[in-house]
Amino acid sequence: MGYVQYFARRALFLGITLLLALYTTVVIANMGGFLDKLLTDQTRYEVNQELRRDPNFSRCVPPDTPLQCQVRQNQTLNDTLQSALEARGLTQPFFQKSIRLTWDLLTFRLGRSTVITSASGSYNVGDIVFERLPRTVLLFTSASFVSAGMGIWLGLRMARKALSPLDRGLSVISITTTVVPPWVFGILFILVFGFWIPIFPAGNMVSVPAKTGAFAYTIDVLYHMMLPLLAVVVSSFGSWSYTTRNLVLQIMDEDYVYAARARGLPEKKILNRYVLRAASPPTVTSLALTIIASWQGAIITETVFNWPGLGRLFFEAITRLDAPVVIGLTAIYAYLLVGTVLILDLIYGLLDPRVRAIRR
Repeated sequence: MGYVQYFARRALFLGITLLLALYTTVVIANMGGFLDKLLTDQTRYEVNQELRRDPNFSRCVPPDTPLQCQVRQNQTLNDTLQSALEARGLTQPFFQKSIRLTWDLLTFRLGRSTVITSASGSYNVGDIVFERLPRTVLLFTSASFVSAGMGIWLGLRMARKALSPLDRGLSVISITTTVVPPWVFGILFILVFGFWIPIFPAGNMVSVPAKTGAFAYTIDVLYHMMLPLLAVVVSSFGSWSYTTRNLVLQIMDEDYVYAARARGLPEKKILNRYVLRAASPPTVTSLALTIIASWQGAIITETVFNWPGLGRLFFEAITRLDAPVVIGLTAIYAYLLVGTVLILDLIYGLLDPRVRAIRR
């Protein structure tokens, strides 16, 4: 199979997967007619606000009585609302509406929130999400790189000294820290380093009032980021180290590694030329998916540290029943995940022809 044909088939498959995921999101969100009612109420509010800004709408001119004026206003409101609902396709059967809503998600028209606003006061879901995204990337993507680098480095040392006291001790630490969620470490670190030994702030992203000047502001953000970063790294580095250890040991047991040793190659050269090269694809895959997952944030961790990222936004949207924000976050995460998998397929298919042969 040619490379272009392979990539086209993978792109088509992932595109269909994305389409089904977005459509399923719309269907689930509308269970019980919740989304229909929400969009109708939102349209009614927007129409009402628009009419209230029109001075002719509320003007009552004799000989009309106040009651007649009220009846006329209600009729105008109902007629305008009906026209707006028809224009937005909200009077159509659900199947047609679901297709239109799915198309809106595919074209990044995420709609308007019902409660939550951005810092500038915008109700646009895209503005709200992309305002929070850099804060989550700053914290969790940084933590992902630190924990991956630390875990891979430790995993290689554990594999080279397999079954030694160092390997056994680090294995116990790795397994123990992996099963503990980051918010548990977060609470512990807040108690120790935020209150008992107050060397770091217990929460928030910046000081109140905020520092002035770009350099001072950057240092303040990094200072506030230390505890949540430490909590995420401690919770996640163990899975990297233990997985890397087992992967390297498995590769070192392959026949071609034994053949390299039989030829008298130095152990360091065997590790660099054969073992690390074979371990790179699954490691790169795990790192890429971990980074994309980190962009989703962590609801409890961000809530514990009062970090204003996507996880905290997801929590606020759920507790305040802001369905458009929940749907928008789900759609964006689906885009990121599918895009990452497509890029990985592109790289693997380019570097390793065997991948194209397997996926025919």
